[in-house]
Amino acid sequence: MSEPSNQSLPAAHINEYKARTTAFLVLLSVGGYLLTHLIAIPALLVFDFGLRAFDLGKFSPFALISEVLVKALNLGVKPVFYPPKRFAARVGLAFSVTILLLHYIGINTLLVSGVLAFFAALESLAGICAGCYMYNWLLPVWQKLRGG
Repeated sequence: MSEPSNQSLPAAHINEYKARTTAFLVLLSVGGYLLTHLIAIPALLVFDFGLRAFDLGKFSPFALISEVLVKALNLGVKPVFYPPKRFAARVGLAFSVTILLLHYIGINTLLVSGVLAFFAALESLAGICAGCYMYNWLLPVWQKLRGG
């Protein structure tokens, strides 16, 4: 999710339209996985979420495709605070790793895949970032634990 240098975005912000388009690509990927059960799809999700979760979003295939789509569709720029989106990507990474591991050991992944698809749909179609809400709810707890 890390955004390349862009003069129209304030520091520590990313383009919400790009984040939502990326979430739509996740939704399509999970849907494709549920239809085909190709292990390459959750492996791609782990790779992509891993890059975005650890500030390497400029290398993320989904983020790169999203950037092209946002420009082609002339969606513009809508700044949104980056740390909650990074946290959401880390949650997505955890779900993707779980799907990959369950698939590998032969356990049905429908529930975990469905949850990931649901939250990707919320983000992409309705602009509701559940991971961001979770981040904002947990932030005061983390600050208290750190003594801040």
